[in-house]
Amino acid sequence: MAPQPDGVPSDWPDAAATLHDRLGIDITEAGPQRVVATMPVEGNRQPFGLLHGGASCVLAETLGSIGANLHAQPSAVAVGVDINATHHRPVIEGVVTGVATPIHLGRKIACYEIVVTDEQGRRVCTARLTCQLIPATEGL
Repeated sequence: MAPQPDGVPSDWPDAAATLHDRLGIDITEAGPQRVVATMPVEGNRQPFGLLHGGASCVLAETLGSIGANLHAQPSAVAVGVDINATHHRPVIEGVVTGVATPIHLGRKIACYEIVVTDEQGRRVCTARLTCQLIPATEGL
C-alpha cells in the first residue's frame, strides 16, 4: 500500500489505483478542516496547451471528498453529489495547489470550498463540492 499523508486512514485504498494518481495529484495534508494537494500541469493539459478544467475539477473533488470522508468516518461514508467550478485564469506550466476548507460539516451533508492557485499564488479556479454522508451501515 502507498504511504498515506497525515490524517488519511491507513486502511483506505491504495492511491496507485485511483484517478488522482493518474493525474499526479500529491496529497500533502489531510484533515476534516483542511486538505491540501499539488498537481502538475504537464500531462493535464487540454488540446490548446492550457491546464484542463476537468483536471482542476478532479483535483477539487479529490480534496473535498477526502475532507468529507475524514469528517464522516467512522459512522458514514461521503459521496460527491454536486460540484461547480469557476476557472479564473489559464495555466500553461508548473504545478497548481488546491486547498479545501469546509463551508458546512453536518450529519447528512458536507460542503467544501476548494481554491486552486498557481505557483505565484494567483487563483486559478474556485470550486464548491457537496457530499452526501451515507451511514456506513447502509453501504454504497
